[in-house]
Amino acid sequence: MTSLVPQGAREHAPHRTGLVSFGSVFLEVVFGHTPRLPLPGEEIFVDSFAFSCGGAVTSAVAARRAGASAAIATQLGNDLGSRLAERLCLQEGVDMSPSERVNGPVAGITVVLNYDGDRAFVTHMPPGPAPRQPQPERWCEVLEELRPAWAYLHAGPDAIAVLKTARSVGTCAVLDTNLEEIEEFPDVVVECAHLAQLFLPNEEELRRVTGSGNIDEALAKAATWSPWVVVKRGPEGAVVAEGARTTIVSEGLKDVEVKDLTGAGDAFAGGLIGALVGGASLLEAVSVANASGSEAAARLGASGAMDLARELASEVRGP
Repeated sequence: MTSLVPQGAREHAPHRTGLVSFGSVFLEVVFGHTPRLPLPGEEIFVDSFAFSCGGAVTSAVAARRAGASAAIATQLGNDLGSRLAERLCLQEGVDMSPSERVNGPVAGITVVLNYDGDRAFVTHMPPGPAPRQPQPERWCEVLEELRPAWAYLHAGPDAIAVLKTARSVGTCAVLDTNLEEIEEFPDVVVECAHLAQLFLPNEEELRRVTGSGNIDEALAKAATWSPWVVVKRGPEGAVVAEGARTTIVSEGLKDVEVKDLTGAGDAFAGGLIGALVGGASLLEAVSVANASGSEAAARLGASGAMDLARELASEVRGP
């Protein structure tokens, strides 16, 4: 089947990075399912628990596992979360060279509470050291230097310049979003979607950003923004819009015990991009993405349980 990836993204593919994932990294403290959240002063015990890491690394790792070369553009400090992210990248073959090295803590710390079939988060972002230059400017420089086939990032005011730079260097962009971004700056999310090759919301995000409660009407509206729209539907797969044509894709889904949905969307995106880099059609790539999302939902944390004790021992021993 002929690939639907725009010609500009395929040129010199063997000599280009397949994906650069832009964003932050997080140390995740993940608790398994509980029937409800604790009341004030109450303690609830759960049967499963893990330390993990997520953020920009999740999509990059998924793309690598789908066969593409991948890199992350983030800030990496000397904190535990950054060290776990680095270890994961080394294990999976993700290039960290586009990332900025700084002194001090930079990784977010997220507590994940799984309950009622979903999860909730409590997150702390350390103030950390002042960046040596604004991240959007640095990300634009990364794009100009690497000219990757694909870039993956979230919508926001800072993303506009990055998306415009991606266009100028022939990089296709996959734009993700979340409810917080849509609530805070809905017009910016729409502007970003116009600059992306592929817009990747879930169903609720699509309804919110389009202002339409009808999924078909919402999809038709979003299809006027981006050439491709892929709507994540969890265990039901995804809906793909290419202009006026829509297709439901359930191939690739795996029958798994859902442990934690954290990172499933990023893993979906990484699997999708990894398959596109390899020459798959859009529909074929969404099937790969369904599999990546299913696998992520079957583990605790975006990257699965990680050996924190080993890292802590390394911290004590020092370099």
